[in-house]
Amino acid sequence: MKRFLLIVLFAVVPFSVHAQDSFYLEELTWPEVKERMSHGTDTIIIPTGGTEQNGPHIAIGKHNWIVQYTSGEIARELGNALAAPVLAYVPEGPISPPQGHMLFPGTLSVTEEHFAAILEDAARSFKQEGFKHICFIGDHGGNQKAQSWVAEKLSDEWKNEGVTVLQVDHYYKDEEGAEWAKSKTLSPADPAAHAGFMDAAEVMAAHAGSVRKDKIQAYDKKDFPTTGVLGDPSGANAEIGKKLLAFKVRAAAEQIRKSQAPQ
Repeated sequence: MKRFLLIVLFAVVPFSVHAQDSFYLEELTWPEVKERMSHGTDTIIIPTGGTEQNGPHIAIGKHNWIVQYTSGEIARELGNALAAPVLAYVPEGPISPPQGHMLFPGTLSVTEEHFAAILEDAARSFKQEGFKHICFIGDHGGNQKAQSWVAEKLSDEWKNEGVTVLQVDHYYKDEEGAEWAKSKTLSPADPAAHAGFMDAAEVMAAHAGSVRKDKIQAYDKKDFPTTGVLGDPSGANAEIGKKLLAFKVRAAAEQIRKSQAPQ
C-alpha cells in the first residue's frame, strides 16, 4: 500500500510544480498571481489569434496555437510577465456577403469595433489589478489595426498613471524570420503567404498533428478561390518551425524590453 501511495505522489507532484512555475495566467490561482506581482511581475501579454480556414492541410486553430505557445515563451524570456488567455474571435473579413476567409466553412469573424472593445476591456481589467505594462501580440494580420488603435488610446489616457499599453508589431512583422525562411525553401512562392511554408512549419512545431501532411502540395495565388491557400507549404517541418517561432519570440521580447527601458 505504501509503495502504491509513493507512486501516486511522484506522479502528481511534477504537474503541481509545473503549474505553479507556469507563465500562463490561466494555469495559476489568484494567490499565485498576486505573489508573482508582489515579486516584480508587472507585465501582461494579451495574445490574439484567429479562427480561420487554412486550406486543406492546416487545421483552423493555427493562429491560436502559435500565439498560445509564443506568448508563454515571451513571458518566460522577459521573466517579469504573464501570458493571458488567447483571444480567438477576431476580425476575419466581412460576414455577409462573405469575403476572404469567410468564404470557407469554419471561419469566425467579428467587427473591428467589437474586437477593439474586448481588447480595451481586457486591458482595463489588468490595469485595475495593478499591471503596469500591457502588451498586445497578434498572430493574425487582421488584428493589428485595432490593437494599435487601442494601445495608443489607452497609453494616452494612462500616461500620468505609470501604465503603458504596447502594440508589439515587431512580432507580426518578423522580417528576420521571413528572410531566414526564404533560404530554407526552393519554392518561388512567398514563404509567409497564407497557409504556406512558414504557417505549416510553425503549426508543426506548436501543435503537432494539426497539419495534414498527406494534403500538402504546391499551391499558388490562383488556387485560393478553391483551396483557401496563397502559399506553398512544401518542405515545411517542425525543426524549421521551432526556429521561426524563436525569431518571433525574440523580436517581441526585444521590443517589449526596449519600451520598458528608462527614457
